[in-house]
Amino acid sequence: MSSINLRIALPLGFFIFISSIIFLADTADHNFAFRLLGNIPYGDKLGHIFLYGMMAWFLNFGLKFKSYRLFGFNMQIGALIVLAFAIIEELTQYYIPSRSFDLYDILGDFIGVTLFSFWKK
Repeated sequence: MSSINLRIALPLGFFIFISSIIFLADTADHNFAFRLLGNIPYGDKLGHIFLYGMMAWFLNFGLKFKSYRLFGFNMQIGALIVLAFAIIEELTQYYIPSRSFDLYDILGDFIGVTLFSFWKK
């Protein structure tokens, strides 16, 4: 597979994966993976760190680690997009009966995106 195809396939594939997890959580379909994470101390928060961090890395990779200067910081565009997505997704949980808004989930998302944004190529 060529480099261009990987730059599209990896972020798109991971976005579909994350979207399926969100769909299952929104529909209260708590399968084996959800129960397993629930048994690990801070498993939900570790999941947020890892999943949103990986999504940011894949999107940064897809965008060739391009960055934008924001508030005096050089921020990767993929990281900014993933953070916006994470915040919107978490805020929508307030309106979904099977979900609950959790500020610590957003903190986990920020930690994951930040940590994985230091890892380039």
